[in-house]
Amino acid sequence: MRKANKLILSTVLALAIPAGAMAADDLQVKIDKLSQQMEDLKGQVQRIVDKSLGKWLTIGGDYRFRVDNLQASVKSYTDMRPAFATPPAAMAPIAGYKYQNNLLYTNRFGLNLKAKATKDVTVNVRLLAYKSFGDQSGDVTNAGFTPDRTAVMDGTLGHVPSSSLLNVDRAYATWSNIMDQPVWFSVGRRPSTDGAPTNLKSNNERPGNGGTPALLVDYAFDGMTLGYAPDIDFLPGFYAKVCYGRGFDAGYNKTNMSAHNDLKDTDMLGVAVIPVDTDPLRVWLQWNRGYNIFSNAPETMGGVATNVGDIDWFGVGAMTTLKKVGPGDLNAFADLGMSVMRPNGKGFMGGMYGLGYGDANVTGFGAPDKHDTTGYAIYTGLRYDFPSRTKLGFEYNYGSKNWITFAPAADDMFTAKVGTRGHVFEPYIIQELDLKPISSVFAKAFFKLGYQYYKFEYTGSNNWIGAAIAMKDVAQNTMLMGPAIEKAQNIYGTFEVHF
Repeated sequence: MRKANKLILSTVLALAIPAGAMAADDLQVKIDKLSQQMEDLKGQVQRIVDKSLGKWLTIGGDYRFRVDNLQASVKSYTDMRPAFATPPAAMAPIAGYKYQNNLLYTNRFGLNLKAKATKDVTVNVRLLAYKSFGDQSGDVTNAGFTPDRTAVMDGTLGHVPSSSLLNVDRAYATWSNIMDQPVWFSVGRRPSTDGAPTNLKSNNERPGNGGTPALLVDYAFDGMTLGYAPDIDFLPGFYAKVCYGRGFDAGYNKTNMSAHNDLKDTDMLGVAVIPVDTDPLRVWLQWNRGYNIFSNAPETMGGVATNVGDIDWFGVGAMTTLKKVGPGDLNAFADLGMSVMRPNGKGFMGGMYGLGYGDANVTGFGAPDKHDTTGYAIYTGLRYDFPSRTKLGFEYNYGSKNWITFAPAADDMFTAKVGTRGHVFEPYIIQELDLKPISSVFAKAFFKLGYQYYKFEYTGSNNWIGAAIAMKDVAQNTMLMGPAIEKAQNIYGTFEVHF
């Protein structure tokens, strides 16, 4: 009986062991199949997410490493700035000198976001971080040698070196096709920097219909735009717009306090007409008026002292691309500008110095006689694009005695060249890397090498305070609110990635 039981048990075990192995094999097959299904499901979800994000959100940006060698020559003059200090001090005679920064490194990073919120409503955002190597203050480049490089202002944040903080450069919402008409309304921190024709030297695409001519305005305004773009057969790409911006908010009026604050807000109003905007040709007409211009940058000298008047700007320009001129393409532009300063007779520092700078001959802003002054400027350039992805460019601009622009955010390390009262020459070369774009059709990487030479004919470049004085007449006893820079040069190189 025991032998029979052992035989039955052995037979059962012999049969059970293969069955267990078979069950384990089936379980592993099921696990593998389930894992594959999970991977397929994850892939489907990811594709759905990617497709969904691609429908409403576009992400891009740029990175730039830049190295500069800067040098300038200053004539002998008398520095008036100590007289405006607190407490006032004696004005200081300054002997002529040279200043330089032989090796300046900077990093700049930009992040662009475009979100389609609803039908016909989009939000555009650009974030910028821009700093010098080894500095978080901005004092390295904003050293006070020129008026637009004295301090980092609200409208220049991210456009001149400051810190590694990622700041909001642009953030605006646009409502298009209003009432099914070619009308749009946009409000927020405006795309009023890096306008045409600077896209050629920057190796960027042409600015859209939100941009402003760089000869007249290069400053990040907070404001709004109302535009109209009808379809006109003989004016392809035509559009027109009215723009408003706030350059400085004066804050509360202290009417019930002993210290009355009579400052007014500084506002900008502009009208742009672009009769033609096509690939081969773009033409623009522009008028701007700055109301209640501040006497000094709000970020300097303890805040704005007073409003000193208004400025009108007029501009007309065009840029074109000629295909197959020899082996490559030729890009060209020309821009003309006129400025009219309209002083209100108030002296600098709230009228404490009734003769403006203490000079009875002062005829610019800060003067008591309210005489208007008119200035002119021209800005031209060429860029030839070879099939080898090499791009050779040259730009020239000239400003007259009383020329003034509003371009402190211009992408020039020394000073905004379009505001120069004199000549600026700039040759450059761009070499793109022959690499396949991945992140977008506009993605690219390139090197750039350039040279800027400034020859100043008058004082007061990029400044509306005080009279313009011929550089040849500047001497030790000439009273000025900053260095009398006679000439300057900047050799620069960059490595840039657009994605």
